[in-house]
Amino acid sequence: MTDVGNWNNKVIGEFRASGGKVGGQLAGAPLLLLTSTGAKTGREHTTPIMYLADGERLAVFATKAGAPTNPAWYHNLVANPRATVEVGAESFEVDAEVATREERDRLYAVQSERNPGFAEYETMTTRVIPVVLLKRVAP
Repeated sequence: MTDVGNWNNKVIGEFRASGGKVGGQLAGAPLLLLTSTGAKTGREHTTPIMYLADGERLAVFATKAGAPTNPAWYHNLVANPRATVEVGAESFEVDAEVATREERDRLYAVQSERNPGFAEYETMTTRVIPVVLLKRVAP
């Protein structure tokens, strides 16, 4: 397993054991667990991701820490937009939709102001970092 995979697994375990709280560099950050269906494999994958609440929606940012390519979870959501989100101790289904450029720019600016690392990620890549909106599925 990769270092990122090991780190993700530690964060996921801590998140679930503590009702959504984690320590270290993510302490106090708005964090969710996203379980998406693999675009190629069809298998479920869980990823810890910082989010921004936008009304009834949750915005997640496909930064991949400024890498030149989008993260796997982004490709998974484009191929399979129904996913599961864990926020705190709550778990629910969502439908994912890639934000329009206007929404993306607005939300990314807010996220960058609250978390300056996001502004730095933009300077590290030539791609436009996508923002994905997660909307709770009615029960």
